[in-house]
Amino acid sequence: MKKIAFIACSLVLFVSSQIQAQTSKNKISKTDKAMAKENIYQFKVQDLSGDTFDFASLKGKKVMIVNTASKCGLTPQYKDLEAIYKEYKDKGFVIVGFPANNFASQEPGTNKEIETFCQQNYGVTFPMMDKVSVKGDDMCEVYKFLTQKSKNGLQDSEVEWNFQKYLINEKGELVKVIKPRTLPTDPEVINWIKS
Repeated sequence: MKKIAFIACSLVLFVSSQIQAQTSKNKISKTDKAMAKENIYQFKVQDLSGDTFDFASLKGKKVMIVNTASKCGLTPQYKDLEAIYKEYKDKGFVIVGFPANNFASQEPGTNKEIETFCQQNYGVTFPMMDKVSVKGDDMCEVYKFLTQKSKNGLQDSEVEWNFQKYLINEKGELVKVIKPRTLPTDPEVINWIKS
């Protein structure tokens, strides 16, 4: 009788340990998935004209994502952005602008007004998206990816001001964050584009 009780007890312990091991394995695999690095190609957004812009169309290119504003002291960076876009667009580089009104209400215009301003004042030809929020509770999904390490696998960051630049490699992965006051023509940026 003692032998049967011992075997039954051992069997219960064995089954219990197997269930625990499987539960732990499931938790680990869910954590791994949650921490898996995402890429920019999963996103589709609207451009200034209301058309769908699919980031998957940029596979194999280096991408600079920049939040823009029309009434900012840094607004003249549009000129440099357009210059490097024209110089390197045929060499696998693209700039994607996201107008945002998060800083001192410096982008108050409608999409049409923003588009007109960019073309008339700076001759912008690089893709410009629908006006979004780049911080706070209403932050758009692209910027959640750019600013959260749990999504981009590189680092947590906060958009400090207009014209902060996020550099994305040919695999759609975030590789660098460039401060707003650093010009698009800075050697750090140009060397990255050329590398």
